[in-house]
Amino acid sequence: MMKIRGLRLRGFSGALFLMLLFAAGRACAIEVLDDAGNTVSLPSPARRIVTLAPHATELVFAAGAGARIVGAVDYSDYPDAAKAIPRVGSNSMVDIERLIALKPDLLVVWLHGAALRQMEKLRGLGIPLFYSEPRQLKDIPDDIVRLGKLAGTGPQAQSAAAALRTQLAALEAQYRSRPPVRLFYQVWPHPLYTLNGKHIVSDAIRLCGGVNIFGGLPALAPTVNVEAVLLEDPEAVITGDLNRADADNLALWRAYPAMLAVRRGNLFALDGDLLSRPGPRMIEGAAGLCKSLEIARRRRLQPQPQAVTGTQ
Repeated sequence: MMKIRGLRLRGFSGALFLMLLFAAGRACAIEVLDDAGNTVSLPSPARRIVTLAPHATELVFAAGAGARIVGAVDYSDYPDAAKAIPRVGSNSMVDIERLIALKPDLLVVWLHGAALRQMEKLRGLGIPLFYSEPRQLKDIPDDIVRLGKLAGTGPQAQSAAAALRTQLAALEAQYRSRPPVRLFYQVWPHPLYTLNGKHIVSDAIRLCGGVNIFGGLPALAPTVNVEAVLLEDPEAVITGDLNRADADNLALWRAYPAMLAVRRGNLFALDGDLLSRPGPRMIEGAAGLCKSLEIARRRRLQPQPQAVTGTQ
């Protein structure tokens, strides 16, 4: 015979009661799948969150749990409240001791962020990890919902996600039937590299009716050369360096006035924080990209007498 807080349980009925009690306890746990397909389980909503990528910080704020972030990495600068969060390192190097001292109950990690050896150390700490790497724009609101569930801020997260899905649907309706624009997406000029079709930026390009000329390359961020770009002769060149004041990273293309993008003035510098971070502001970044490609379409009817840079 068993006794639990004054209840006397006999035989099979007692065992059944314990099984039901155990199942009820498990049902109270919070479980979600992360972007790597792993199950993340918490006994109760997270109260002390550390985000190990700037976009992860933005996602947690969007989910209504920004006040629970106790540590973040460099460049976690949006929204403004994120600037006051203590730093635990950068995307490439995390201060493990400082992180442990913050006593987090949830880590939100970028798959391509901290060094792999550090990720193994983080797993060894036993702190639940949520891997965030949206591959498509529609994955961004999904991440927000799941983070809201982990933080116990479901209603706020659902509201934010719904707003983003509405914006995304409006963009799809507006641009899904527009004539295609072949473009080169320039991540960095020296060395010159781009993104393939599996990157989330390419999903934004497709949304806007663009065609990534190097979308078929196998590497996620392949290095290319100027000759390969000239051979493809894209109608537009896009880069996410609008906020960089130290250099004009589209300047190298002006040396090739016969290139279609240069001839028509379709060299566009966009806000990299909006377009490159797979967080809630990327929908806004995609809208800016769509507007740039619409300018390129209009210029088909207006031959440009000289190459100029279009900046959005």
